[in-house]
This record gives sequence, structure tokens and C-alpha cells, in this order.
Amino acid sequence: MKKVILFLVFLISTATLKAQEIAWLSMDQALLAQKQTPKKIFMDVYTTWCGPCKLLDKNTFSNPDVIAYINKHFYPVKFNAEGKDPITYKGFTYTNPNYRAGKPGRNATHFFADALKLQGYPSLTFFESDGTLIQSIVGYYTPQELEVFLKMIVTDIYKEITTRAQWEIYQKNFKGTFKSN
Repeated sequence: MKKVILFLVFLISTATLKAQEIAWLSMDQALLAQKQTPKKIFMDVYTTWCGPCKLLDKNTFSNPDVIAYINKHFYPVKFNAEGKDPITYKGFTYTNPNYRAGKPGRNATHFFADALKLQGYPSLTFFESDGTLIQSIVGYYTPQELEVFLKMIVTDIYKEITTRAQWEIYQKNFKGTFKSN
């Protein structure tokens, strides 16, 4: 069964890569893939009513540099924080029992979003290659602004940045390579 799921994930990823898009997975698919081949997870936490979430899709997640970097270095996850799909994480299955299908606007918050202690949407959440939560950042980011975080997580530099002063030095000295759309 696991081999079939991994093969399906591979097919989806390959088809998506050919279309020059991020190869989005569900969290359960990404966690399963991590067991086979460890890699960090990048999660886009969105809601259907969130304007900045839609701008991320339109302006940032369509950028060729962002697409290539995320697909290469992460298992990318798209998670609707008000959706109904269950997520099993660290031995517990999170659901959204108050979800109402067809409800316009805001819906009930998924328990996994609550567990992540998100402060708003969009939230971009990073997980270690063993599934352990690293951190979430809230808000809209351009490709160039997101690059700072992506590369800091991939290279594990985030483990060395423990003060605001260190963060400011890192940002000041960071040399980005992502181009504008």
C-alpha cells in the first residue's frame, strides 16, 4: 500500500513539475514521503476567503525560482486551515468537526491549525525532515522576501540565529538570487 501511495505522489509531483508549478501534497502524503526519503516540509496554510493567501498563489508561488527551490528542497504542503480533511501528525488525528460544507466566507478552524498555534493567514510553516515543527511565519511575502526564509531553513542557519540582532545581521548580509516574475 505504501509503495502505491508513494508511486502516486511521484506521478502527481512529476506531472506538476512539468507544468512549472509547485508539487503540492497533503500533509499526510508529505509525512509518508518523509519516511521513505527525509526532506523538510514547507506548508502554505491558507483559507478560501484570505486575500493575501490568493496573492501568494498569484505572485509568489508562480515565480519560477520559488517553484524550483521549493520543489527541490521541500515536500510542499497546501493546507486549508478551515478545511475538512483529517491530518495525522505525531500519532494524533486532527479533524474539523465543525466544518460546514457550502458555508460562504469563514468556516470553522481545523484542529491542526489550532495545534500549530497560527496567528493569522497566510501562515508559512516549516517542519524538520523528521516532521518536527520548526516555525511559522505569518503574512504575504514576495519571492525575494520568502527566499531569505527558505534558504535559512534549508541550510539550518535558523538553528544559529537566536537573537533579534543575529536575525538582522543575517537579513542584512543575505544575497538573494530569486528574480521577479
